[in-house]
Amino acid sequence: MTATPDIVCRDLVRIYRSRDVEVQALQGLTLTVRPGEMVALVGASGSGKSTLLGILSGLDAPSAGQAVVADVDLGALTRRGRTDFHRHAVGFVWQQTSRNLVPYLTIAENVAAVLTIAGVRGRRRAARVREVLALVGIGDHGDRLPAALSGGLQQLAAIAVALANRPRVLLADEPTGALDRVAARAVLATMRAVNEHEGVTVLIVTHDQTVAEQVRRTVRIRDGRTSTETIRDDLGASPGEEFAVIDEAGRLQLPESFQQALGLRDRVRLSLQDDHVLVRRGDDEVVR
Repeated sequence: MTATPDIVCRDLVRIYRSRDVEVQALQGLTLTVRPGEMVALVGASGSGKSTLLGILSGLDAPSAGQAVVADVDLGALTRRGRTDFHRHAVGFVWQQTSRNLVPYLTIAENVAAVLTIAGVRGRRRAARVREVLALVGIGDHGDRLPAALSGGLQQLAAIAVALANRPRVLLADEPTGALDRVAARAVLATMRAVNEHEGVTVLIVTHDQTVAEQVRRTVRIRDGRTSTETIRDDLGASPGEEFAVIDEAGRLQLPESFQQALGLRDRVRLSLQDDHVLVRRGDDEVVR
């Protein structure tokens, strides 16, 4: 039996209105992430990736379409259901470390606070604090305040906080955006280890291509829709195989590099063959 996906987005639309201005940040986006996957979502500024993350975290709501995370239909959440969702189903790591950690609590106390709010106390809480700190490699820093740690260690602490309640899904918004290359690699390596050890599904939103190359599946978003995916069998061994994404309406987006290299614009001619589709420019030259 195929496991239910941990993240399902169907024809998501998000429209922002301000006075007479209307901006459509998501335009029918579709995405599926299976349990245990670690996926990078890549896109330029304004592509809609941050809007999507806001919806998946339950902090925003779509204008149309459906988003389901950890079997929770986010469009049908009550206030109490949203609180339960945040406490148990999903963990979140922000780019800004100040949003991840309470500055006047030690790292261990930050993790313990999350567990206390969820009703975990006593020996169970203490054991889980030790477990997650060891898992992310900062077991020796539990008694320190966030300001006493480097940016990289603070992000590792943020991952520990996000994992405290054993969420099914971990969402990360540019988790390496403010770090140097060495610290960024350490954070990504930790997220891969967490993904494998805890079995948590991980979705990383980033604009950094080097981050995307460190995961097996990269989804690119453009103009509010998923455009292409890259699947890597061996990390770092090859660039991976790229796929165009076809949504339920039959639409697909070709990579901009393909369009520029082949001179594709406006309209193209299509011809269905036995095992492929021919694409012709306006001058009828085959560019399949």
